[in-house]
Amino acid sequence: MSAVVLVLFTIGAFISPVRSLDNGLALKPTMGWLHWERFMCNVDCDTDPNNCISENLYMQMADVMVTEGWKEAGYEYVCIDDCWPSHQRDAKGRLQADPKRFPRGIKKLADYVHSKGLKLGIYADLGTFTCGGFPGSLGYYDIDAQTFADWGVDLLKFDGCYMKWTLLGEGYTNMSIALNQTGRSILYSCEWPLYEWPYHQPDYAAIRKACNHWRNFADVYDSWDSVKTILDWTADHQDVIVPAAGPGGWNDPDMLVIGNFGLSHTQQESQMALWAIMAAPLLMSNDLRDICPRSKQLLQNTRIIAISQDPLGRQGYRTAKVDSFEVWERHLSGGRLALAVMNKQEIGGPRGFPLTLATLPSWKICHPQCNVTQVLPSYKELGVQTLLSELVVVVNPSGTALLTVTPI
Repeated sequence: MSAVVLVLFTIGAFISPVRSLDNGLALKPTMGWLHWERFMCNVDCDTDPNNCISENLYMQMADVMVTEGWKEAGYEYVCIDDCWPSHQRDAKGRLQADPKRFPRGIKKLADYVHSKGLKLGIYADLGTFTCGGFPGSLGYYDIDAQTFADWGVDLLKFDGCYMKWTLLGEGYTNMSIALNQTGRSILYSCEWPLYEWPYHQPDYAAIRKACNHWRNFADVYDSWDSVKTILDWTADHQDVIVPAAGPGGWNDPDMLVIGNFGLSHTQQESQMALWAIMAAPLLMSNDLRDICPRSKQLLQNTRIIAISQDPLGRQGYRTAKVDSFEVWERHLSGGRLALAVMNKQEIGGPRGFPLTLATLPSWKICHPQCNVTQVLPSYKELGVQTLLSELVVVVNPSGTALLTVTPI
């Protein structure tokens, strides 16, 4: 019980979100597809034409997003990551796409993506080079921002490689100003705090004024250990990062790797549930052309997406650690609550977790009554409950039960 009280005391210290970047974007967590984790820096279109970083990859993903229900589910951005440019700028100092892999250029690709009712994201870096060794934007912020606007780009992921850490704030802020001065609405995804945390605690008030979402921690890998490490870091720093999140600006724990190779289906459910609780951008990195039906169903689950996109716009956080379980909670609109109960044990079989005041102080929401719905691992209406109900949810090892609780 003492652990529960300690965590709740920390959460009680949260302040109201600070002022966000005023560009009218990311009022709800961003949803889309991003190439990096699955396709990385594959530029070998001669021997691997179906998976290399080329215009064909993004056109095919856009096609699938429309025909296979992804757009309808809310996924709207098709995002290019690193390794798209030529190694040289053009004669006017502008970035240019690799001519072999993007023979029609980014403007034509943006036009194609827009014709599908989707939006195009692109990648750049505030330093001298991108992380993959392509031209960086240092000294070219205004030129690059205008170039992206001229091309019809809708989102910029701005990395922080090859840049002195003490200049990060100035660089990210200057690019934010440059993007806004183009007159085009370009969602701005930063990695500012990621590169500052090794040296000091970042200024989240400044970050939120400049960026629509921001990476805090290491890249996600296609492994359960990677997902767990991100969750642990987030919980350990939640008193610092959660107050910064809200409509217009979000903490970004990195991509969803659901539908790839490293996570069991139970672990995929855990990532989806916790990313929804954390009000995280839902940016998939997978091959939508070849994804198993169960992973697709999970990613398109309307009840989970509704939690992610809840209009109240409050990030959830870890509230309890009990007997190798973790409880994460997110306050939703209408006085409702979303609960994620994760079984951290990775041995044995399913275990039960009792929803009581002793294990879950927020269960007081059920006075005098509440209605409980289980969203994961399967949809179940658990009915009307009270403070004295003896409700137990069963959770698989490394799995998560996701619930919504509505006061009556």
